[in-house]
Amino acid sequence: MKDILDFTEMDPKEIIARRVSLEIRPKSLVNLGIGIPTLVSDHLDESMGVFFQSENGVVGLGHRPPEGMTDRHLTDAGGTTVSAVPGASIIDSAFSFGLIRGGHLDLTVLGGLQVDARGHLANWMIPGEFVPGMGGAMDLVTGARKVIVAMMHTAKGRSKIVPACDLPVTSQRRVDLIVTELGVMQPRDDGLHLLETGPGVTVEQVQAATTAELIVTGTVPEMDLSRTI
Repeated sequence: MKDILDFTEMDPKEIIARRVSLEIRPKSLVNLGIGIPTLVSDHLDESMGVFFQSENGVVGLGHRPPEGMTDRHLTDAGGTTVSAVPGASIIDSAFSFGLIRGGHLDLTVLGGLQVDARGHLANWMIPGEFVPGMGGAMDLVTGARKVIVAMMHTAKGRSKIVPACDLPVTSQRRVDLIVTELGVMQPRDDGLHLLETGPGVTVEQVQAATTAELIVTGTVPEMDLSRTI
């Protein structure tokens, strides 16, 4: 019999990362954005043969290295030290963005400032605040075959899932899935569907924390974080 785990006690960011990891298929090429997305690889076994790509020029990112084993020359796009799996490659930025713009990425997982009811993502700037550059966000949302947004549901008590973004959107393309600690949502032609709730979270709690209208059809299941691919 499987041990029964209480996922309601798990850190919210880990809940998000663990749920997103269930969307990744073996032997796929995946980009992980800065922040919560970088936690996703910790929930995947290297035997799956997934290669993680970073737009600064690494294909084959491994788990975060243990203390004392970091190499300051090997980092992800956010400057965090990483490890590399056997068979990893170091490439230049032109080649890296060629992979992204050429449609070769199976999936990108990105953080978000806002996502609206139509599935538009805003994640690259806040007007009036200094931004060093847009990075690869626009290319990733446009070029990857599948786009998942992994973010906290609210910020400072305000919903990040809104009727319409009031921050500059990253792309006109609709994202494929939104995963927060409160639920899993999917933008479709008719609106934003609530597919799953977070551990110990009710549909009413998700709706109360969301300013965008959610479409609820039938009984909404709770995330099954104990399952594997």
